[in-house]
Amino acid sequence: MKALIIDDSKVMRRMLASYIDEYEIKSAGAENGQDALDQLNSEQDFDFALVDWDMPVMNGLDFVKAVRSDSSYDSMKLMMVTAHTAINDVGEALQEGADDFLMKPFTKEMVIDKLRVLGFVN
Repeated sequence: MKALIIDDSKVMRRMLASYIDEYEIKSAGAENGQDALDQLNSEQDFDFALVDWDMPVMNGLDFVKAVRSDSSYDSMKLMMVTAHTAINDVGEALQEGADDFLMKPFTKEMVIDKLRVLGFVN
């Protein structure tokens, strides 16, 4: 199993990677949506992505839209991991194709619970 962690904060990418590493999920990181799309286009073997909303170059919502516009990624799960807390933001992300939404700040247990719901950990 492989995850793409998309966040402009290197610390956040490392932290999320350490959480999922315990479940033998390999991960790669991207610092913005465009970098993530480039990785998808070159590898295409990611099972899910943890996506920050606010990033330079291409934000997380635009990344979700781009991924959902390409049917070759239909099976890839996308979870927004963001400080956006407005119910309208949650609704917009889900409407555009995000599978789940996790608000910052979060705990390791919250991340794992969301991944459990999505079927990636037991």
